[in-house]
Amino acid sequence: MGFAWCVRRSATRLVSVYGGRVGRVRSISAVVNRASLARNPSPVCPFVSRGFLYSTAIDRMSSEQTLLRVIDSEINCARETDDRDLDEETTPGSFPFKIEDNPGHQTVTLTREFKGEHIKVVVSMPSLGADENDDDDEDGPSNESSIPLVVTVTKKSGLSLEFSCMAFPDEIAIDALSVIQPGNSLEDQLASEGPDFEDLDENLKKTFYKYLEIRGVKASTTNFLHEYMMRKVKREYLLWLKNVKKFMEE
Repeated sequence: MGFAWCVRRSATRLVSVYGGRVGRVRSISAVVNRASLARNPSPVCPFVSRGFLYSTAIDRMSSEQTLLRVIDSEINCARETDDRDLDEETTPGSFPFKIEDNPGHQTVTLTREFKGEHIKVVVSMPSLGADENDDDDEDGPSNESSIPLVVTVTKKSGLSLEFSCMAFPDEIAIDALSVIQPGNSLEDQLASEGPDFEDLDENLKKTFYKYLEIRGVKASTTNFLHEYMMRKVKREYLLWLKNVKKFMEE
């Protein structure tokens, strides 16, 4: 009996000693794990400073406000220039075409009727010539501003003659000439293109230039178109600026 009592007492002491140590180890481990977790948060929910978000928002607003101020300045400058040009814009009395100019479009369409023919001229934006300070020794129309023209003369039957031209100051150059059958697809039109205009006989080329001149496509017409299209460039730029500003303000 005495021996059994001693064994139970020793076992109780052993459990109390080591059990306390194990409990303390578990408690310390839990504290360490919680501290480690605080120092190393989960990558799923990263910590983001409110100050950082506020600073980013302020920088964004400042950048957009600066951009709007620059756009407003450009709009005012373009509007002043455009107003002066519009005051000077007058169509000459001898100009035989009706002008169709839609804001936002990069072309202007001219139309007229002439002795049973319907004449349409599609005028594209001007191409500026070489810089005045360019050291290129080449002279001629290639160094001048130009505007592309597509002149289509259509008969009542629907048969058309199409001239691809380039208009320079006081000069028109025909690049290509095609006969377009009514109902032809674009592929058919490309397949039916004639010879290079420059390869034609000189007398034949002169006759075609006279043909266009009689129908109103001549130097005086294209000189006016040069001025008109340069003003259109400015108007389209002003419209573009206004559209950009509208986007930035939304």
